[in-house]
Amino acid sequence: MTRFGGGALGRVIRSGVGRRRVQTVVIAVATMMAVASAVVAGSLIVAANAPFDHAFAKQQGAHLTAQFDPAKASAAQLKATREQTGVTASAGPYPSTTIQPEDSAGLRMPKLTLVGRSDPKADVDDLDLRSGRWATKTGEIVLSESFAGPAFKLGSTLKTSDTEGSSTLTVVGLALSVSKTADAWATPAQTRALASADNPLTSQMLYRFDSAGTDKQITDGRKKLAAAVSSGALLGSQSYLETKRAADQGAAPTIPFLIAFGVLGIVMSVIIVGSVTSGAVGSSLRRIGILKAIGFTPREVVRAYVAQALIPAAVGIALGVVLGNLLAVPLLDDTEQAYGTASLTVAWWVDVVVPLAALVVVGVAALVPALRAGRLRTVEAIAVGRAPRTGRGQWAHRVAGRLPLPRAVTYGLASPFAHPVRTVAMLLAVAFGTVAATFAVGLTSSLTAVGEAQDPEDRAAVTVFAGGPGPQPIEVKPEAPAEGNSEAPPADPARIRAAVEAQEGTASYYATTQEDATVAGVTGSVSLSLYEGDSRPGSYEMITGHWIDGAGQVVVASGFLERTGTQLGDSVRVTLQGDTRTLRIVGEAFDTEDDGMQLHAGMADFPAAEPRTFLVEVKSGVSPADYAEKLAEVVRPLGGDAMANSPSQQDNFVLILQSMAALLTLMLVSVAGLGVLNSVVIDTRERVHDLGVCKALGMSPRQTVGLVLASVAGIGVLGGLIGVPAGFALHGIVLPVMGHAAGTDLPPSVLDVYVPWQLVLLGLAGIAIAMLGALLPAGWAAKARTAVALRTE
Repeated sequence: MTRFGGGALGRVIRSGVGRRRVQTVVIAVATMMAVASAVVAGSLIVAANAPFDHAFAKQQGAHLTAQFDPAKASAAQLKATREQTGVTASAGPYPSTTIQPEDSAGLRMPKLTLVGRSDPKADVDDLDLRSGRWATKTGEIVLSESFAGPAFKLGSTLKTSDTEGSSTLTVVGLALSVSKTADAWATPAQTRALASADNPLTSQMLYRFDSAGTDKQITDGRKKLAAAVSSGALLGSQSYLETKRAADQGAAPTIPFLIAFGVLGIVMSVIIVGSVTSGAVGSSLRRIGILKAIGFTPREVVRAYVAQALIPAAVGIALGVVLGNLLAVPLLDDTEQAYGTASLTVAWWVDVVVPLAALVVVGVAALVPALRAGRLRTVEAIAVGRAPRTGRGQWAHRVAGRLPLPRAVTYGLASPFAHPVRTVAMLLAVAFGTVAATFAVGLTSSLTAVGEAQDPEDRAAVTVFAGGPGPQPIEVKPEAPAEGNSEAPPADPARIRAAVEAQEGTASYYATTQEDATVAGVTGSVSLSLYEGDSRPGSYEMITGHWIDGAGQVVVASGFLERTGTQLGDSVRVTLQGDTRTLRIVGEAFDTEDDGMQLHAGMADFPAAEPRTFLVEVKSGVSPADYAEKLAEVVRPLGGDAMANSPSQQDNFVLILQSMAALLTLMLVSVAGLGVLNSVVIDTRERVHDLGVCKALGMSPRQTVGLVLASVAGIGVLGGLIGVPAGFALHGIVLPVMGHAAGTDLPPSVLDVYVPWQLVLLGLAGIAIAMLGALLPAGWAAKARTAVALRTE
């Protein structure tokens, strides 16, 4: 006999694959879903592993973005700086300026750093043009991908300022700079034309260094560049390390979440594929005995049944890789937007490792029962394969028979005890499916709570600025004062406050400002947020303690407590503009800004501070956009501005994580249902003769369905009882790890998200998974004719 594919052995393999069509399809579909879920989970884990570093390397990001005074450093001199020791590549000089345009609705945008580039491609900061095309002529602009949304689509127009006769720019493209070197790009000629006395022209240079892993190395490189040009020519610079820290901090919380789902997917894949394959081989023991009786050797029998499992599994694995890649693409697209990185794709090694691992699992799962069958004597294999071992599960039938339930139901309830190994595999599948569903529900609820807790100032309907528009362009640290670029003095807060109070539609407001302060024992400055009025509407979620409600109090984040070794009730000395106050820590806030080093206190503790921002709630029925537009007309002559907040864009990253959780959960639950389907198909096939006898004695099709469904009901109940507490515990483990990865503890509103009725429904999910998996074979058993069932083995 040949080894595979030909002769008698080949005919046995082909016959087995074609004859057991249901099991063949189940093996193929189960492996497909398992492999697809593993590919998706693996791809997301890879994407979350240092996404900034991968994107930075792909785009040849700029280690240092430097702005030079064109009057003190010519283009030739700036190009010569690339010869400095340690500089490995450079790009520029590019003309650069600052604009504050108006959108098509007449609303003022934040100040934007505009850079003139004739091509997105460069040796440094090779831009990723995400949509549209590059600006090639006057009147065209390319915006950063961060502005993508309904308000800024391809073809949208911007006015370069709010003055009459200002230029109009058409958005022709959206691009991503992983180094965040600019907010917008235009042609060099257009950029020079938009420069003014208030927003002078500068020259931007982009550099890569041979050593740029620390702040000191970046600083040393900047000093060499400053020394290579005239004194005062270097106006400012921006290190990529600040962008990297922010990106890594944003990616860190997702890694535990993805690992949890990835591990669930891998475990589920092993359990389901293993149980499906071993069940298919184990259910054929009688046929194996017959093959041995007609002359097949034990080795040939083993090869035949391993091959019968590998053929449909290989088809399922190939389809699973394709499906996994298709499902991963939209999630990776969302991940790109969330991390602000360049295009992400499924890692090639994921498409190699996952299929190979699945083949190994299938091979081992088929080999173990096949070896057992190969070692059985011919008569024993025929006897074992014909029916469960004599007496197995009879005690369960006796116990179930005493229950006040129809006989068909009690017969079904006792059936799983005849095949304990198969029952355990089915129970594990249902339990893991319930774990995934429970964890996903808790995770999505927690992520929603996180989204609601972040940036509490954005909850206000309208933000009023007392010092010009709020958001500023990309920060470039000044090296020396820029001549002719003095900012307008801030508005009088008292006049802005009076305008807010007098504006029709104002319901309530509070004032805030943010200053750089120093804290005794902390190196460098810290961000100090001061509040005036009732700031409870803008308070952060509290982990412990309470929000500021009086003088001499300060609220800090988890990062501050960890870094300083302080705790609630301790006092800290805070100095602002030479005024030193001792404040008592009264609360720990859920705040990840500035690495958790931001402080929150009352403005009354520092009389010299003045509010720069007013957060306003409008009356019911008043449109925030209309309110902000009318108020802006009043406060702009005073030096202020007003804008309506857009909460719809605040939860983008949360929605992305929720969509990941929903898709992965759906896939895992589907795999669990397929595992139940396979086990019930095998069990129903084995018991087809018994079902024929029951039908001959008067069992109706409805009672047959009840019998089959009852055979998995107990498994569903037990799986739910195991899965819900396990999913609850997994949520309690993963969420704090995600928080610590972001440098903070989590408040109760984020952790305590389950409600009793949810847990009850999730417990019923185990029954639902089991019932849905058994529904198809139950219908098949009900439709089988009695005479056919009695003739079938």
